[in-house]
Amino acid sequence: MLLRTPMMAWLARGLLTLPFWSSGLSKLFLFDKGVAEMARAGLEPAAAFNIATIALQLAGSALIIANRAAWLGAGALGLFTGLTILLVHRFWAISEEPFRTIALHVSSEHVGMIGGLLAVAILSARRESAAAAPRAHPAQAGAARR
Repeated sequence: MLLRTPMMAWLARGLLTLPFWSSGLSKLFLFDKGVAEMARAGLEPAAAFNIATIALQLAGSALIIANRAAWLGAGALGLFTGLTILLVHRFWAISEEPFRTIALHVSSEHVGMIGGLLAVAILSARRESAAAAPRAHPAQAGAARR
């Protein structure tokens, strides 16, 4: 089945993290524009916030894509995404339309992304727990069934 192939899992992890790694690369290669974005959001010192954002977005994405401590990457990106709602997409504080509605829709999409990241964290933690669980020797497993 196609959904059980390693390539499909890798593709899913890459697509889920696309908004983060593409933003991180954009902020890295167009550093001045990333700093300006931070300043517009009121995050000062803007250069430090840009560097921290780049590091978090790229590292979190890499952990998920590589499927190594994906729970950590997903948790970090989920927390980051939640903070962007509170700090940047504050629809409740915007009175002018259509900007209020746009910010509301962006926030709703962010909540959906947090849900997807939470699912990745849960599945990753289950996978790591299963891999760490001691395995019974086949002879012991047979004796336990008798």
